[in-house]
Amino acid sequence: MARKRERLDVIRDILKAVRENRKIKPTRLLYASNLSPQMFKEYINELTSKGFIKLDIDKKDKKMFCITPRGNEFLEEYKVIENFIENFGL
Repeated sequence: MARKRERLDVIRDILKAVRENRKIKPTRLLYASNLSPQMFKEYINELTSKGFIKLDIDKKDKKMFCITPRGNEFLEEYKVIENFIENFGL
């Protein structure tokens, strides 16, 4: 049975999906995050308020999320932590 994702894993997954797509529509990001709509909204609100992602609205009033430098920095630091844990077999 698959284990439940930890909070930081969910945040990493959301940020990676945004970074890989450069700009991503909310519905596509919801599907990529594999969260319920309510949980997705909570994470998006947190990531937006903390400056990890931002919501852009284009000329056609389409909403798109994009990652900020702070979000990229989080992903880089998270990768360092993952490597550290893996190197010690934890």
